[in-house]
Amino acid sequence: MNAATSNLVLSIGAMQLARKIPFEDPQVLTYVRVAYVAVQVIVLGVYYFITAKIKAKNDQTVLKYVEPAGPMSKEPGKLVATTNRDYDLTEMNKAMRGVWMGVAMMVFLHGYLKYTQPLFIQSLMGLKNLYDSKLVAVYILGKPAEGDLKRPFKGAGGLMGAGAEPQTDKAAIEEAEKRIGKKDD
Repeated sequence: MNAATSNLVLSIGAMQLARKIPFEDPQVLTYVRVAYVAVQVIVLGVYYFITAKIKAKNDQTVLKYVEPAGPMSKEPGKLVATTNRDYDLTEMNKAMRGVWMGVAMMVFLHGYLKYTQPLFIQSLMGLKNLYDSKLVAVYILGKPAEGDLKRPFKGAGGLMGAGAEPQTDKAAIEEAEKRIGKKDD
């Protein structure tokens, strides 16, 4: 089951479970708030730890790939030449930005609109996203960067697993380099 499908299944299950939790009880609400904050602190702490490990490892292996164009774009993909270190740091920054956007959304939903169920659901989703993170698998669990963990990481895709993948084959990279050369002339 891909990440998008498992996220959907977890969300639906968590919503059903959240209906049975008595959020009207101030003590229960306090526990849910503490759990949400604790999960976000744990996730951000792990992400900052991984960032430190990436910087300490300083992997300067060159990474070239063709980034896919947008689904509605007529333009071909863009050539990206970077290092494993810079790629991992970029991916980690995206993950941290996602956590902070989720926290901002939760401040609005719970702080302003007074919704309580999303606190519980997002606590579970935060842990699941940490578990699904490819950088956690590489830097914390020590799995080799092969297969699904090979850089550049494949996108999560949609519910049916469809999505544009970065092209790493030699022909696609050479084609992108030729296009860049033609634009420079």
